[in-house]
Amino acid sequence: MINFKEMGQMAVPQSVSAVFSAYASFATTMMLIRSLTNELLPAKFISSLTSFYVYFFGSISSETMFVIDESSGLSGNEVFQAAEIYLRTIISPSTDILKVNKTARQESITLSIYKDQEITDYFQNIRLRWRLVCSEDPHDKTEKRHFELLFPKKFKDRAVDSYLPYVLKRAKEVEEKNKVVKIFSLGCAYDYGGGTWGSMYLDHPSTFDTLAMDPELKQWIIDDLDRFVRRRDFYRKVGKAWKRGYLLYGPPGTGKSSLIAAMANYLKFDIYDLDLSTIYSNGDLRRNLLTTSNRSIIVIEDIDCGVQIQNRESDEANGGSNDRFTLSGLLNFLDGLWSSCGDEKIIIFTTNHKEQLDPALLRPGRMDVHIHMSYCSPKGFKVLASNYLGEEATEHRVYREIEELIGDMEVSPAEIAEELMEGEEMEAVLGGLLNFLKRKRKEQMKEKEKEKRREGDDKIE
Repeated sequence: MINFKEMGQMAVPQSVSAVFSAYASFATTMMLIRSLTNELLPAKFISSLTSFYVYFFGSISSETMFVIDESSGLSGNEVFQAAEIYLRTIISPSTDILKVNKTARQESITLSIYKDQEITDYFQNIRLRWRLVCSEDPHDKTEKRHFELLFPKKFKDRAVDSYLPYVLKRAKEVEEKNKVVKIFSLGCAYDYGGGTWGSMYLDHPSTFDTLAMDPELKQWIIDDLDRFVRRRDFYRKVGKAWKRGYLLYGPPGTGKSSLIAAMANYLKFDIYDLDLSTIYSNGDLRRNLLTTSNRSIIVIEDIDCGVQIQNRESDEANGGSNDRFTLSGLLNFLDGLWSSCGDEKIIIFTTNHKEQLDPALLRPGRMDVHIHMSYCSPKGFKVLASNYLGEEATEHRVYREIEELIGDMEVSPAEIAEELMEGEEMEAVLGGLLNFLKRKRKEQMKEKEKEKRREGDDKIE
């Protein structure tokens, strides 16, 4: 007689053993496939395949993906910039490939995410995955970058309302703590820049303490900068774009570039050095200026001789064509509709010949402050002497004589600084400077006599 109870007890162990055996075989096969996939297929292809899957099957996926492009229209994407900074603070040891960087001014090495790499973050018990994706634009062959942020679909609102604001806030804190001023230039390829701009760290030692400038003027500039950066609400209240224009004019060697560097170091603002010879149309100008960041200084040096700008009359005669760079295009960015694109920006023009500039460039609202960078004064020399030779230099026996000569002639701070670097012994350096000033004063007096004779001859004729 067949005992079904005994058969059931014997069959169960055999079936369980078969299931475990099949599972082990399946798991081994899947691990082998995964290993071969990782080894044989490029990471970029796997990333693209993942993006393809999410795009077509996202509706049945349990995850949501945010795509954060590097640029937003014509300007940079602040979320992308913040993510770049924030992710440096949460890099995991398990990340396979990282970018390593250190400049001369940085105290430690910085690590950042490399393309096609993934970093995992946790926020309020939510697991979020970041991936940097890079691709080449087939039209202009430039690299396009974006972040992919993946997280469980049910936390979408929390990611938008809480997590991304947290990333923005944390990035701002890190940036303010570790801020190193950068200088941007069109076509510079040293760094990932904003759009067409490339950048490198500004390693300029100029500060307001080292500027050879009258203390009263120096303090006025500092106060004006402080007032500008704290008046955001005021600018909105009166309906003006939050920007300030400075015109620095004066002879060569009077410290215009040093003042710009001192302003950037004081405010911790990046500098965008705009070379007008690289601008061919109003469209070029607009595209490049719109990719500059907030809290920055836009500099156009030697605006009187950098490039021939089409004047307003010719522009109007051509129907305001946008195929060339015109003065009207520049003026429109200074105080026209495009001037409101961006906040907390300082625009600086420099020139050796203010009288040669179109008056339209100089009116208030475009260039709000005109600063005359004059020849060295006795007060400016005191700053230079103290910086180069120490405070005791002002007590030297020839100091007063040098001071009187400087007050009675035209000599630039750059010329004096060059003489102060000629040696290490105070006695020899000050003696050499005194002889230099006497020779230069004699030459200037001869030149003035020649000028008087020429003027007399012109009157006789």
